[in-house]
Amino acid sequence: MTLIYLLGALSVLVPAVLIPVVVTRWVPAVQESRAAGRLRAAVAGLTDALGRIGAALVVLLAGCAAVVAVCWPLGEALSRLEPSVDHSVFDHVHAHRVETWGDINSFVTAIGDRYPLKWVTVVAAIAFAVAWRRRRWWIPLVAMPLQFVVEQYTQQILALTVKRGHPPTDVGTYPSGGCARVMLTFGIIAVLAGLTWNIPRRGRIAIAAALAVLVSVEGYTRIYAEKHWLTDVLGGWIFGTLLLGVLALTVLVAEGRVPAPIRPGSAVPVDVPATTG
Repeated sequence: MTLIYLLGALSVLVPAVLIPVVVTRWVPAVQESRAAGRLRAAVAGLTDALGRIGAALVVLLAGCAAVVAVCWPLGEALSRLEPSVDHSVFDHVHAHRVETWGDINSFVTAIGDRYPLKWVTVVAAIAFAVAWRRRRWWIPLVAMPLQFVVEQYTQQILALTVKRGHPPTDVGTYPSGGCARVMLTFGIIAVLAGLTWNIPRRGRIAIAAALAVLVSVEGYTRIYAEKHWLTDVLGGWIFGTLLLGVLALTVLVAEGRVPAPIRPGSAVPVDVPATTG
């Protein structure tokens, strides 16, 4: 039982420590990479050809297709771990289950259910639409419900294509929808907040860490509440992260916040004094 409590503590501590390191060291390197430059160039080309909304729609559709293309074989690979990993973890949790701790986890894990997140989605959409009343107010009004719908149907596509089983105590399957919904709902809220207010760098890091902790705890509670296999949760974390990236980029493209690529010859010329010989 001590191990289960330790893992619960680590589900908070690990993302709280790891995410600030990732944001400060890895994210800047990714932003300056060739892949990021090519992505900015592709977005610029799409925007020139189709406009912001057309480009955002292409990013959304292509991104969702890419997420399915990645998570489908991932789900097949994780399914092979079910007999050796998932059953062992489930049996250990079930054998050492404590009723009080189970009740607490069942209460906390409900934050990833569709019903409460529907209300979070509606309230956030209206609140940000009011905050954006002097700009493109319709973007948050569309983005918040869109993330909810996209997550639901993309997850269903993966559940049907992978066709793996579920624990004997629940019908949760790959990928964990609770983890993905928490990631998408509060992740898009964080993106919209960053576009609404001038949040300092430390504040942005704190928000990213808080989101990671929330998603990590949701995964832990889904396992302890016996709603998902361990590999369902791992898949849900990856699926939710990739889909959040797609939807965040979609919002940024629609808002015109993707930096333009540096084109050859666009640098400001520098006059060099002539030398006399």
